Amino acid sequence: MENQTPPQELKRELGLLDGTMLVVGSMIGSGIFIVSADITRSVGSAGWVIAVWLITGFMTLTAAVSYGELSAMFPKAGGQYVYLKESYNKLIAFLYGWSFFAVIQTGTIAAVGVAFSKFAAYLYQPLSEQHILYQIKTGVDQLGNDKFFSISAAQAMSIVIIVLLTFINTRGVEGGKWIQRIFTLTKILSLFGLIVFGLIALKGDVWHANWTNAWHMHEIKLDGTNGLMDYTLPIALGAIAGSMVGSIFSSDSWNSVTFIAGEMTNPKRNIGLSLFLGTLIVTVIYVMANVVYIGVLPMHDIATAARDRVGVAASQQIFGNAGTKIMAVMIMISTFGCNNGLIMSGARVYYTMAKDGLFFKQTGTLNKFAVPEFGLWIQCVVACALSLSGSYGNLLDMISLVAVIFYILTIGGIYILRVKRPDAERPYKAFGYPILPAIYILMGLAFCIVLLIYKPEYSRGGLYIVLSGIPIYFLAKRYLGNDEETTNA
Repeated sequence: MENQTPPQELKRELGLLDGTMLVVGSMIGSGIFIVSADITRSVGSAGWVIAVWLITGFMTLTAAVSYGELSAMFPKAGGQYVYLKESYNKLIAFLYGWSFFAVIQTGTIAAVGVAFSKFAAYLYQPLSEQHILYQIKTGVDQLGNDKFFSISAAQAMSIVIIVLLTFINTRGVEGGKWIQRIFTLTKILSLFGLIVFGLIALKGDVWHANWTNAWHMHEIKLDGTNGLMDYTLPIALGAIAGSMVGSIFSSDSWNSVTFIAGEMTNPKRNIGLSLFLGTLIVTVIYVMANVVYIGVLPMHDIATAARDRVGVAASQQIFGNAGTKIMAVMIMISTFGCNNGLIMSGARVYYTMAKDGLFFKQTGTLNKFAVPEFGLWIQCVVACALSLSGSYGNLLDMISLVAVIFYILTIGGIYILRVKRPDAERPYKAFGYPILPAIYILMGLAFCIVLLIYKPEYSRGGLYIVLSGIPIYFLAKRYLGNDEETTNA
């Protein structure tokens, strides 16, 4: 039995509950507990903080229900990569897959892993990022100061978590499925608990003060003082776009369920429904969590929360001295489940790319548990390297723009396929077509343009990563590809 031939196809073992839990679990990491501080510094008022989350939620829901049509047409492993290939060509699909491997998925895994460790330090201080385990001098900077490469306890713990979850997922989808179910359900219940107790603990004077002049957009500096008080329209648009970097990052990875389509039962129905239910649940949680923040913390306290940890500050107001530890446990549960979903789904994209001759050949093979083990481990290596580099934070700044560009292209593919393949089977059609998908595309384009103009530091690096994939694509075709077009049926 030791020489048993590995399975040639992925096993369909995941149902609607698993798909929904993957969407929710992959979306909710540590962002909702942190990014509202930066959003508040940019827009300054309660109304605009909620508006940023509502706009992001609307965009996410619109994109998710639009993907339903594509997921029903192409119920295959690889999800968004497949949709881009079928709508456009292999180059566009590869640029997405390359960006996904280089920064989008691996950078997110690294950041979520380090976030787990940072909050674990509230329970066990030696796990903090200030606890340096190893340090070596690497040179001198322009000011004559010594430069060091160091490894903190938080980074080391992040690597342990990433390796552990990768190993579990190499043993088949069953283990990953149960981790996702247990941790995501616990996460949802704990977040709803926070919201309920937060609404009970709501402070009338704080609520009233925060909603006075709720639509006066202004800047709050990190030290709590007011900055620019009267925004012109261009500056206001820049502030909204800059704010949405955080909310979009916190709402990203909702498309993870499309990557595991090859392992979903009845994928033509369950993927689209998982996308809708998962993104709706998360949108409600995100908006209500921010209502709680605004109900228990003055806007200046939200903007200046220590290390941007708004969730911790709010939890202290709601639960008293025990609030810090309660929130730390919640975020550890949230980030552990989030990383499991990201790790499980990401390798399926590389698997499909390898089937197209655009990634390492071994990535397109399955182990005896019917999972792409090689793809899981190379994803693990890159994510661990990003954890050690300390550069994942800079990389994540680029994710929002790159992710939205590919979402726009993918949703645009719905229009292209309606023309190219008018008679193709469409068990589910995009809700609100052609209006809602067009609204998303216009809103996404506006977001990208404003971000390019007013926040170029977020965009240039991301675009460079995408464009660097062009020569890599032709090298991959030459050395890894084959002469026959593969369809990954």
